[in-house]
Amino acid sequence: MSVYSVPLGSMNRGWEYYDTVRGDVAGQTVLDYYTRRYRHSSREQWLRRIEDGYVTLDGSTVSADQVLRGGETLCYHRPPWEEPSAPLTYDVLHADDHILVVNKPSGLPVLPGGGFLAHTLLHLVRRDYGDGASPLHRLGRGTSGVVLFSRTVESAKRLSALFRNRRVEKTYLAVVSGDMPDTLEITTPIGRVSHPLLGDVFAAHPGGKPSRSRCRVLERDARRNLALVEVVIETGRPHQIRIHLSAAGFPLLGDPLYGPGGLPRVDASSTETASLPGDCGYFLHALRLSFIHPVARTAVSFACPPPWSFPPTGPA
Repeated sequence: MSVYSVPLGSMNRGWEYYDTVRGDVAGQTVLDYYTRRYRHSSREQWLRRIEDGYVTLDGSTVSADQVLRGGETLCYHRPPWEEPSAPLTYDVLHADDHILVVNKPSGLPVLPGGGFLAHTLLHLVRRDYGDGASPLHRLGRGTSGVVLFSRTVESAKRLSALFRNRRVEKTYLAVVSGDMPDTLEITTPIGRVSHPLLGDVFAAHPGGKPSRSRCRVLERDARRNLALVEVVIETGRPHQIRIHLSAAGFPLLGDPLYGPGGLPRVDASSTETASLPGDCGYFLHALRLSFIHPVARTAVSFACPPPWSFPPTGPA
């Protein structure tokens, strides 16, 4: 097992965020578009960015009151910024010419987003293995464990087909609160619900997509009413395990976002401090990934232990 630690400067190089204007927003002004679509910033902040020339429309600077027709390309040229801190290490579980399997620490995002760009697993892996390395799936920022990367276009195609056809077995460990039964199958649909900061987030929703998780209790801590649970997910919806277990009445220990009913915990009186999907503190680990190797065509399985013990004594 190899361990890589990549020291990075506090400031990244900035980024360009492109949007193709959909027809259903035609008639909105540029300012209205950004204010309504990207609620992480205030209307005043977007106005200042547009006036300072950080937003372009089809490659040219634009005024805040420019009316959109639909079909244009908007771009926010975000200047370099100081990213949130994150653990800049990862373990290599397996590497060959076609795939790379790594162990992601809790606190490190897989992909850019939410202020993270260089402080991501994608950036670290590509620094070491080149731009051809691409993740086939993602884990939440607070989730640790096994992540699979393809290293060639052909392996990416074959592995993506396995994921689409549900021929990749994904096994997780979670620490939950409550007197959970020994076995439990959860099929709560998952869709988007409103969120005061992001506009919407994934959560339990009767009109959402079908989802299935199979759970089995491995250990119990009767004093603290906790359980160590093995979860095998047959579908891969965003935040599926966190949503499913909270919807069933057994939320992950320390989960800052998902509460009763599999819905976001939102304090209407303090929306500025609403929890986000990327907030950490919960105990969830991708224990094992099993699939058919895209070139060797043999069954392979990769696993790594969680960074915490049960019962846990501190934050994830």
